[in-house]
Amino acid sequence: MSYKVVVSDTKVMDGETRAAVLDAVDATVETIAAKEPEAVARAVDGADALIVDAGTQVTAEVIEAADSLKVVGRAGIGMDNIAVRAAVAAGVTAVNVPDYSVEEVSTHTFALMLACLRRIPTFDRSVKRGEWKWAVGQPIRRLAGSTVGLVAFGKLASRFAAKLRGFDIDVIAYDPYAPEYRMGDLGVESVTLETLLGDSDIVSLHAPLTDETRGMIDADALDRMHDDALLVNTGRGGLVDEAALYDALISGDLGGAGLDVRKPEPPGDSPLHDLDSVVCSPHVAWYSEESRVELTQTVAEDVIRVLRGEQPENPIDPETGWF
Repeated sequence: MSYKVVVSDTKVMDGETRAAVLDAVDATVETIAAKEPEAVARAVDGADALIVDAGTQVTAEVIEAADSLKVVGRAGIGMDNIAVRAAVAAGVTAVNVPDYSVEEVSTHTFALMLACLRRIPTFDRSVKRGEWKWAVGQPIRRLAGSTVGLVAFGKLASRFAAKLRGFDIDVIAYDPYAPEYRMGDLGVESVTLETLLGDSDIVSLHAPLTDETRGMIDADALDRMHDDALLVNTGRGGLVDEAALYDALISGDLGGAGLDVRKPEPPGDSPLHDLDSVVCSPHVAWYSEESRVELTQTVAEDVIRVLRGEQPENPIDPETGWF
């Protein structure tokens, strides 16, 4: 039997791997550029499966319009762009890749943290201007002895916490859905969000974007942080109120920020880009060549399982919150 699979993700997914997996079930693959719900709904007409990236909006209206749709595959971890409850109610299975890029994101988080802490971009620009001045990066605080606070404690944050071991760092975490014993296994203390913000020298965001977490790092949250604290975000751009972040940085109420994710993406002209205390990357924490191949194979194989009437390995529970 032949299947129609619509794919919106050409950036993250590895085309050669995708073809090898889907060709095995005689799947016709249609690649689309549609991102907005109306365009996505038109594109999935007659499709059996839809595989999407983080930017493609699969709303309840899309699900309702796609009469033949059997499965939505999210090429990644976060499901905030997919109406999972609507999909499940319509009999459409939703799958993702929960282990996707755990190694890459945790490494990139570490890299952003160190780049901010050690003022690497500032020194780089200074040297390339012909200068040789250590003071352009003042002040720099020692990493050892600091406290790192993790907002959410899923697989990504857990791996980051494991990498922090051996650096003489205290790690605390806020996650109302994670059992304390899981944190304890890595020597991480479970705390409230208020305690985390007040006690951390570095706050690292790993939460998904939900109604509960949207804009959680606002002016009040930033005001609770140390004046020389650093904020690192490799979770979702919508977690942070960027206007409040800018105000905190220019007023000296925050030491710096490392941002891999933004709202919107791309962020366009942002006053944050004028600040030496801000280090940015273009939502690239997920990337390695190995992660692209693993992602593509995992999501494509799970989509095939659903089309064949089998149980997927990574079904999404509509009640799932943090990852």
